[in-house]
Amino acid sequence: MQPRDLSAHEAYVPGRGAEEVARELGMNPEELTKLSSNENPHGPSPDAVEAVEAAASEIHVYPKTSHADLTDALAERWDLTSEQVWVSAGGDGALDNLSRAFLEPGDRVLTPEPGFSYYAMSARYHHGEVVEYSLSKIDDFAQTPETILDAYDGERIVYLTTPHNPTGSEMAREDIVTLLESVEDHTLVVVDEAYGEYSEEPSAIGLLDEYDNLAVIRTFSKAFGLAGLRIGYAAVPEAWADAYARVNTPFAASKVACRAALAALGNEEHIEKSVETARWAREYYRDELNTNTWPSGGNFVLVEVGDATAVAEATKRRGIIVRDTSSFGLPECIRVSCGTRAETKRAVEVLNEVIADVEATKP
Repeated sequence: MQPRDLSAHEAYVPGRGAEEVARELGMNPEELTKLSSNENPHGPSPDAVEAVEAAASEIHVYPKTSHADLTDALAERWDLTSEQVWVSAGGDGALDNLSRAFLEPGDRVLTPEPGFSYYAMSARYHHGEVVEYSLSKIDDFAQTPETILDAYDGERIVYLTTPHNPTGSEMAREDIVTLLESVEDHTLVVVDEAYGEYSEEPSAIGLLDEYDNLAVIRTFSKAFGLAGLRIGYAAVPEAWADAYARVNTPFAASKVACRAALAALGNEEHIEKSVETARWAREYYRDELNTNTWPSGGNFVLVEVGDATAVAEATKRRGIIVRDTSSFGLPECIRVSCGTRAETKRAVEVLNEVIADVEATKP
């Protein structure tokens, strides 16, 4: 007995955790600062923590009520109907729901390169085929309608990420409108706004009343600090919102996650602090790092270091974990998350020293 042919599938490679790296290096995890996974350095809000504790005694009950409460709160937040909010286990769960709803075997999807590998993974899980469009370092990874449309050939789903991971580039809302109006009628445009809270661009959710070929992905993993609970959602047009009931897995989002997310939504002060810290940190990186960086709308910055693997290994041994972006097809760059002010300053100090050392050892 064997599974079906999975040779075209690639495993998702996440950033390594501080505990894992500490064991490797024989260090105490508290000696390490993890800036490799774009997590919120302030953690979850106190309200979310209280909600998790309160929900713990109720985990024997299926999460129907908590799921409905979160759905209604998100609908109110974005001025949508509850049917337009597809709550899921993380943003990747929302991607899977859209793949189930739209892809027939052999349908093609168009994904960014570099970009989030799960777009292609989800499509292939659902027997779709993958085509890529390139975001070029020469053009500072600019996202324009032309960038996508030059590669577009009638694909069933087109994915774009704004702010984009790992580059930080953004697509303006008017450009998203141009794209929506340029693709064929059968094409769904999926706008991934996992880092949307950090951006000053308005959300594409505001376009759902006008366009029925749009879906927008959001998550609680980043600015809300709930990455460990796996909770996200898609916002979709009312015209086909009822498909959710047919493609969603039973109780996909846990009671604990839903209650924590609902509490986090109400703690605006925590979100404001998290966003302000990230905006300060990304500017500090750009001003203080002695190398090329790119503007970012997210809670991270892409940094050109020459030899990403060498730099990432050296910084790790000095207590700073960054993301080697070789897996994104950028072996000359690292991605460094926005930490607290103290963590960010320490990261800059270490990175400047390591980059100089690596450069000096070149033959």
